[in-house]
Amino acid sequence: MLTGSEMGVIDENAAALGVPRKQLMESSGHAVARAVRSLADPGNRVTIVAGRGNNGGDALVTARFLDDYDLRVLLLGRPNAISTSISRENWEALQSAEYPTETVKDSTAFDLGTPDIVVDAMLGTGIAGDLREPEATAAAAMNESDATVLSVDVPSGLDAETGRLADNAVDADHVVTFHDTKPGLPDLEVPVTVADIGIPDAAELFVERGDLTRLERDPASHKGDNGEVLVVGGGPYTGAPALSAQAALRAGADLVRVACPEVVAREIQSYSENLILRPFDGDHLAPPHVDSLAELAAEHDTLIVGPGLGDADATLEAVADLLSGFEGTAVVDADALSVVPDIETDAELVCTPHQGELRGMGGETSEDWRERADLVESFASEVGQTLLVKGPYDVVSDGERTRVGRTGNPGMTVGGTGDVLAGVTGALACIQDPIDAAAIAAYAVGTVGDRVVDDRGYGLVATDLLDEIPSVLWQREAET
Repeated sequence: MLTGSEMGVIDENAAALGVPRKQLMESSGHAVARAVRSLADPGNRVTIVAGRGNNGGDALVTARFLDDYDLRVLLLGRPNAISTSISRENWEALQSAEYPTETVKDSTAFDLGTPDIVVDAMLGTGIAGDLREPEATAAAAMNESDATVLSVDVPSGLDAETGRLADNAVDADHVVTFHDTKPGLPDLEVPVTVADIGIPDAAELFVERGDLTRLERDPASHKGDNGEVLVVGGGPYTGAPALSAQAALRAGADLVRVACPEVVAREIQSYSENLILRPFDGDHLAPPHVDSLAELAAEHDTLIVGPGLGDADATLEAVADLLSGFEGTAVVDADALSVVPDIETDAELVCTPHQGELRGMGGETSEDWRERADLVESFASEVGQTLLVKGPYDVVSDGERTRVGRTGNPGMTVGGTGDVLAGVTGALACIQDPIDAAAIAAYAVGTVGDRVVDDRGYGLVATDLLDEIPSVLWQREAET
């Protein structure tokens, strides 16, 4: 089962893989036409009620496969208000071929007539709440009609995120949905056909540009609404926590703080005036620091622990104690990864090992990425956490869902790129589920690395990645 928003991600990923939405619309429309033929005899009266989005566009395609029927196509709204270019092209195709089309400019002008079959293609999976006009009037007419009502993807008025059916929704007799069923459809107690429209399995497996559509930023948001991140790191190394913190800011977090040993705080601060430091006593993390860090971590949306901490026994003991008592979301990287298999925690962890660190945690790997994906999924299930295993093909799994990222290049083996990835993951985990945050982060950082190498060649350093992160993650959102 897929929600409407998840289906949108998959549609966009399919387009990235070479199967454009226009092709999917053609397949969808044909599937609906097959359903009409199964319900009605040639010559029967078929009325298509189409909205102005892609749901309506699917049914406009359907019309071209129903030449043997007494066809009528009603567009709710003016043709210049059709919201997508592919739907507009299909409307124009009907005009050019002189199909019997009508436009309904307001609800008072709606006349359903007396069809044998009504195709409900007013609203699809992106709509929530009660129907408004003119859809409300059209739905009422369908519900009062003796016609068989066939809904496209979902009945108009069904919220495909929650499964809630609006009080004035279309009362469908049959539904043709696409690729997979949607929330609420199993509760309708009507026949539901799940049509294969040619979306490759890879659109769900591979992380592609469609995954970026998960990202939204509320125009009315205030400081802190988009995430506060705490990085616990530093001691033996100072660049790592600074890279993670700067990457978290570039990935969209509003506030990022770095908790580090006091002796290196000035050096870490010197990397950027944007960093907020929370120093603790000493030159390395140790168990006496855990209580105060736990209180500080509880005030943040995401904790990142590991960058630059080192592997001193006292430090790893402190990491284990901190994570054991933590109940939020934490990204675990570098030497801190070694404690994860041995702790019990209520926290949601995103662990970001390379393959050597994965073996150190007790996991297995393989040169074949498909075998590696199965092994990572199995180990993620065993530890009960989300893994982002870095490599030429990044594998992300929470033990139930597994995604594979194919961005990145050999130039990114340079030190510090993992710290950048941890920071981006931490920022996105403030606003996304752990597996989606990890998958998008891997895709984005790899894409940035590819851009840098394409522009300059190999020899990049981790700081080269920072400035490009916003354009990969957020430029599309800023333009909409």
